[in-house]
Amino acid sequence: MSYNFIFLGCCILVAGYLIGNGLKNFGNPNAKSLLDILNDEEEIELVAAKELHVFLNVPKEATSNFISEHPEVPFIEMNGHIFFQKQRISEWLERQ
Repeated sequence: MSYNFIFLGCCILVAGYLIGNGLKNFGNPNAKSLLDILNDEEEIELVAAKELHVFLNVPKEATSNFISEHPEVPFIEMNGHIFFQKQRISEWLERQ
């Protein structure tokens, strides 16, 4: 009898999680589920602003005012440091 209650409790827990996750993404049907996120093998490679010249293979002076000259360039700011996603920088350069 007690195993039935444990099984019922586990089923209610799983159902609650699945319903909650579905409602959370109700407004965004293209959102990734938890399993999709865990199975995502794509890693985001970041390059620091001070090392951007190495990635672009240009002199360091060419990238010193990069953000101020091109504010449309996608970047991430964390703890006062600026980082660029390598893939997004490459895509941005191809569009130029």
